[in-house]
Amino acid sequence: MNRAALFLLACALGGLGGALGSMVGHSFGKGGLWTGGILGGLLASMLIPRIALWRRWIVRSQYWPTVLGTAVGFLLACAIAVNTLSNPIGPIMSTLLIGVGAVLGSIRATRAADLHDHGG
Repeated sequence: MNRAALFLLACALGGLGGALGSMVGHSFGKGGLWTGGILGGLLASMLIPRIALWRRWIVRSQYWPTVLGTAVGFLLACAIAVNTLSNPIGPIMSTLLIGVGAVLGSIRATRAADLHDHGG
């Protein structure tokens, strides 16, 4: 598995999904901006593991744990970004959590599969 590539993909696409979602949602007002951003990021959270699976960075059994890890990382990034909007560093750095979530989700799936295969 190429964890570095998964991390970079998740950071880039997760942030892009959130940004595009908020741009679309902005036309529906302030509530739409937030809702669109969250939905865009969560949709990206499902696309990221699909691309990783296609690129063979993860195996099929890692798909859903990677989706979950990416989504949790994105939601944590949202929480940090919302609370640090006065400084651009917070929202930018929070996107790293999306990549961390994706990688941790894929690792967790790998360890669980190893324990299951070895009777532990």
